[in-house]
Amino acid sequence: MTTVTTRSVEYPADGLTMVGHLAFPAGTDRRPAVLIGPEGPGLNEFQRRRADALAELGYVALAFDLHGGRWFTEPEEMLARCLPLLESPERMRDIGHAALDVLRAEPRTDPDRIAAVGYGTGGAVALELGRAGVALRAIATVNGLITGRAGEAANIRCPVWAGVGSEDPIQPPAHRDAFAAEMQEAGVDWRLVVYGGALHAFHHPPTDADGTVRADETYEQTVLPGVGHHPRQAQRAWDDVVRLLADELAPV
Repeated sequence: MTTVTTRSVEYPADGLTMVGHLAFPAGTDRRPAVLIGPEGPGLNEFQRRRADALAELGYVALAFDLHGGRWFTEPEEMLARCLPLLESPERMRDIGHAALDVLRAEPRTDPDRIAAVGYGTGGAVALELGRAGVALRAIATVNGLITGRAGEAANIRCPVWAGVGSEDPIQPPAHRDAFAAEMQEAGVDWRLVVYGGALHAFHHPPTDADGTVRADETYEQTVLPGVGHHPRQAQRAWDDVVRLLADELAPV
């Protein structure tokens, strides 16, 4: 296993002090980098471990914050924060750009090889960076199929990969169709993978109220209807994301 170094980073965005999680592989050379956006409840230990896992694969990885250090355990609080955010491309871009600036400022980051990977709300942020014309090498969004403003997808300059559960009531077939139509009309190099039998947030394991991942498949914290973990499809989605990064972040 590769030695990984981690540290917390504070930075301003959306009127808040965000607390991100940076992970580095061993060595001192410049490496390709990945921006990782969390699910709607925010950044918890599971998302931090995603950054660590990517660092083990040789990437500089920043798991960015959405809520100024908060992780919401009650759906009502989370929706009160996230729904207005998802309706504001400018706010999502501000959050994404601020995190991207932190990642680019790291001496070990290769600024010409950066990808954005996001889950749920974090996936919507990743897509908005693409629609804003940010020079990324790849965008991956899981359960974050949010369509943008008319014509702006034409600014996306990299492949886009998207994953969604077939039984997700929050991202139903109509959302998938709208996302596919937007990408296709803009001429984006896109893929959409539908994971059979999976609900919304199928990639996130059950946690205790403090954010600790549980050893079983029961939820201690309250979750929205239609949310559920699917271990097999979660692993497949992770493998697909890792494959995308390997393909698109290789030197040109």
